Amino acid sequence: MESSTESPPSSIFNQKHHPPHDTVFYSIYLDSLILNSTTTPTALQSLHLQILQTLSPFTNHYIWQHQPFTLSLSIPPNPTCPCPSPSATTLPHLHGHLRYGDNLDDEWFLVFLLFHTSLRFPNLSIRLWDSDGEFLLIEAAFHLPRWLNPETALNRLFLRNGNLHIVPKTRIPNPSLIDSLKFLINSPNESLASEPIQLAVKNRISGYPEKAMKNMHTVRVRVPLSVAQVLKHEPCLISLAVEGFYDRDIDSMKFAARMERFLPRGKEEELVTVSVRMSRAMYAQLVRQTFRAPKVYPAAPPPGEREAFFEAELGMKIACGFEMMYQQRKRDGVEGRGRTWEAFRKSLEEIGYFQGLLPGSSEYQRLLKSAEEYYMNTSLHSRESELMSSPVRRIDEVLALPHSVDDFKGHDVPPSDDDSWLDNGEEELDSALLERQKEMELYESKHKKKGKGKENPDVGPSSGSKTDEFDPSNIAKSMQAFVNTLSSYKGAEAPDDRNREVDLDVDQFIKDMESIMRCPGGETANSNVEEGSSSDLDFDDSDESDMDESGEDNKDDMDAFMRSYSDVMNEQLKSTTLHRSFVRAKEQIPKKDEGTSAATEDMDEDFSPVDVDVNLVKSFLDSFSSQQGLPGPASNLLGLMGVQFPQDANKKGK
Repeated sequence: MESSTESPPSSIFNQKHHPPHDTVFYSIYLDSLILNSTTTPTALQSLHLQILQTLSPFTNHYIWQHQPFTLSLSIPPNPTCPCPSPSATTLPHLHGHLRYGDNLDDEWFLVFLLFHTSLRFPNLSIRLWDSDGEFLLIEAAFHLPRWLNPETALNRLFLRNGNLHIVPKTRIPNPSLIDSLKFLINSPNESLASEPIQLAVKNRISGYPEKAMKNMHTVRVRVPLSVAQVLKHEPCLISLAVEGFYDRDIDSMKFAARMERFLPRGKEEELVTVSVRMSRAMYAQLVRQTFRAPKVYPAAPPPGEREAFFEAELGMKIACGFEMMYQQRKRDGVEGRGRTWEAFRKSLEEIGYFQGLLPGSSEYQRLLKSAEEYYMNTSLHSRESELMSSPVRRIDEVLALPHSVDDFKGHDVPPSDDDSWLDNGEEELDSALLERQKEMELYESKHKKKGKGKENPDVGPSSGSKTDEFDPSNIAKSMQAFVNTLSSYKGAEAPDDRNREVDLDVDQFIKDMESIMRCPGGETANSNVEEGSSSDLDFDDSDESDMDESGEDNKDDMDAFMRSYSDVMNEQLKSTTLHRSFVRAKEQIPKKDEGTSAATEDMDEDFSPVDVDVNLVKSFLDSFSSQQGLPGPASNLLGLMGVQFPQDANKKGK
C-alpha cells in the first residue's frame, strides 16, 4: 500500500496556529466517502442529522463550561478545517471542537459521546486530539508498544465500533490520513488496540453519562430582576457569566462598578430568589474568589444570616459577571451574526451542491427542498451554539419582553445542593494517585522481568535484584559514572568515536594565545618586541630551567590562592550551622607544621573533611523517605541509573 509524503505536523514549529491548550478537536469520516469519492455530500448530511439526534438526549440538560458540543460539515475546499493532516481538507467529513477550559469533565464527556457515536454508527471512523496530541494514548501510556510515541502517532489513532484502533507501524510505516482510513475499513481486526489499552481509556469514561449529570450543581441565589429574566429564558448563558466574572480584568471591572445594563435602578433594584444550574467547576470558580460588591449594588443581608448572605453574595457575583461579559462583548464587537439560510444556501452553491442545475428545474427544486429541511433540522440542534456566539443580541431580546418581580414570587425554589464535595476531594485524589501508582509498579515489574540478568556498564551496577543485595555504595558509584559520562544536547552519552583526529595549526594557536596573554601591569606579552621582529614565541631557544621555574611559581601561586580562599570560607562558616548538616570523615585535623594556615589551626573539630559519598547517599535516602512510597525525584533519578531502593521491611509485613 502506497503512503503519501505528508510532513508530520506534530511539531509546533511547522503549524500555522498552535491549537489552544484547553480545546479538543474531533473529525468523523464516513466509509462510503472514503471508498467512493464520487458520493454526494447528501449521505454526510444524513449522517450529521442522525448523530445530532442520537446525542441530544445526553446533551440537552448539560451545562458546558465554555461552549456546547457542536458538529458541522466540512466540504472541500475548506481552509478553516482544524484537522492537522493536509489531506483532511480534501475529504468531506464532519468536524467540531470543544473548549473545556478548567473543566476536564467536559473533555471526557465528549470522549464518551464520540465513543457512543462510533458504537451506534459502525460505518465511520473518528479521530480526536488536543494540544497535547493524542491524549487518549497518554491515558494508556503504560500499555503502549515501544514504537508508538508522539512522533509516530500521527494518523494512527481512531475510534471505530466502540473500540480504540491503532494503525500498526509494520503495515504502514508513514501513513497519510487516507491510508489509515482505508486500512481501518479493509483490515479492522489488525488495527484493534490491545485489551490493556482499551481498558485504560474505557475506564476513564466509565460512569458516563450519569457522571456528567452528577457534575452539575444546583444552587439558590438572589439576583436582580434582569438577571433572573435572562436565566429563565436562556439558562445556558450562566457559563458566559461565570467566565466573565472569573476572567475579569481592570477594564471589565469598570463595567461592574456601574451595572448599567443589569441594575438600571441601582440600589433601588429588588432582588429575587431563583435556582441556577451550573457545573461544579463554575460553582467553585464563583465561591472560591473574594469579590467586593459595587457601591451601586443593593445591600446584602447581614453576615449573621448565613444562608441569605451566601445566596445574595453568590447572586451578586453572577450579576457582575453578566454585566462584564455583556458590556465587553458589546464594546469589542465580537458578537457573532449567527447562521442564516441565505448564507447556508450560498455556501452550498460554492461547493457545487446544486451540480450546475438551472434554478427552477425540478432537480434543482428537489435539492433545494432537501437543503431547507436539513437546515431547519440542524438549526434546532445548533441553537445553543448560535446563542453562545451571539449573547448580546439574545439578552436584549429577552429583556425587551414584559417581565416583573411578581413573575418570580410565589414559586417554590428548591434548596441548594450539598457542596461538601468542595472540601472532600482528597480521597478522590488519593484514589487516583494510588491507581496510577499500581499501574507504574506493574509496568516496572514487567520490564524488570524482561531485563533480568542484564547490566548497563555505563551507569554502574544495579541494586534492584534483591533487597538483601542492596549496597548503598552503588549510589555513589552510579552517580560518579553518570557525572563522568560525556553528554550532548540529547543527554549523557559516550561519543561514537573517541579517537577522532584533530586538525590543529600549532603556529596559529600560539599566535592566538600570545594575543590574549597579558603581563603584570596590563602590558602585552610581546610589548617589548622591537618593531619588525617576529612576535612568535620561539620555544626551541628557551631554557628548560626557566620553564620549570615558571611552572613552579604558577603552582605556588595557585596553592596560596586556595589556602587563602579556604581560610576566608572557613571563617564565614564558623558563625553558621551549615557544617552540622554534613557527615564527616573520621580523619585527624592536619597539624600546623604540615602547611595549614592560621585560620585552620583555630578551626573547630566540626570542620573536619566532609565525606562526599556518605553525604550523597544520605541525601538520596532522605529524599526517598520523604516520597512516602510515591514517585519522586530520588527514585526516578536512581531508576534511570539502574539503582533501586529496597522496600521497607515493616511495610512488607503488613
